[in-house]
Amino acid sequence: MFHGTYTALITPCTTEGQLDAAGLEALIEFQIEQGVSGLVPVGTTGESPTLRDEERYQIVERVCEQAAGRAQVLAGAGSNNTAHALDYCRHAAEHGADGALLVDPYYNGPSSLEIRREYIAPIARELPQLPLVPYLVPARTGTCLEAEDIGLLAREFDNIRTVKEASTPTHAARVRRICAAGFSILSGEDSLNLELMQRGDIAANGAISVVANIAPAALQALCAHAEAGQWQEAERIQRQLAPLCSIVQVETSEISPLGPVRCRARNPVPIKTLMHVLGMPAGPCRAPLGRLTLAGLAQVRQAIRDVLDSDSSILEPIERFFQVDIAARLADRTLDEFLAYTEYSPFYEEATS
Repeated sequence: MFHGTYTALITPCTTEGQLDAAGLEALIEFQIEQGVSGLVPVGTTGESPTLRDEERYQIVERVCEQAAGRAQVLAGAGSNNTAHALDYCRHAAEHGADGALLVDPYYNGPSSLEIRREYIAPIARELPQLPLVPYLVPARTGTCLEAEDIGLLAREFDNIRTVKEASTPTHAARVRRICAAGFSILSGEDSLNLELMQRGDIAANGAISVVANIAPAALQALCAHAEAGQWQEAERIQRQLAPLCSIVQVETSEISPLGPVRCRARNPVPIKTLMHVLGMPAGPCRAPLGRLTLAGLAQVRQAIRDVLDSDSSILEPIERFFQVDIAARLADRTLDEFLAYTEYSPFYEEATS
């Protein structure tokens, strides 16, 4: 069973889009220093769909080596090809990962029965010593391992004792009812972290968090207070983190030469942009992901200001560890064209004034 905060690590890149190995090491050290329970490399937030296999392996090896004995590692190992997922899991096990995260197979969209029988069960059977964590995120995958199939897997395999829930609270409650107290539920949606932990019919044990890239200590404190039943303190932290949770996905309405356009920037575009503004190793996302619009960038900057106004101590570890001045970086507009598309803003100078 896993509990506490597990940071869904970004994959930092150079300006040319190559893996930033030194930046990765710095991010790992920052997370461990801030006391997170564990790290989740090469997941959705780590841009796994655009990583070459050798890059995936390099990242997992680096995280396992650097975190050994100091934080757990749940290696992203999911695929829509069971053979590939098994290869990723074998590699994770060989290099000391504490578990593997298996997102539901995307695009080809198997049924829950197929996910259980043709995806997770073969890997669990092949690698009985490696804890496996199914990851339910139907909004991205178009399919979902059902609570009943999770229960059947838990009955059959000792190495399936945790699930990452990013479907619905209703589904999470079904998982808890079927799998009972000896099973760990980790929230996969930052805006729902507290709700999933606080609800008695769910009693989540922690979170795999995108926002923890920015505020690892605060997320770890939130989970610790929740585990201890100290709900007033947990609620206070959740309120302070709400601006960051709100920009895990950023949606704006833009005006193009041919009419209105909805622009939805999904994770990890906003979080990598935010980290770049703060002066942390991040770099660009890999195509086909790109950048925010100027309006989206404004939302990210406002989220940072709101957190500073609420409790500046949440971001102080970033200033200290990365030797940056956040206020000065917020005021610096020279990177706007690197961080955001300007094509929907015909009066760019006016928009940035």
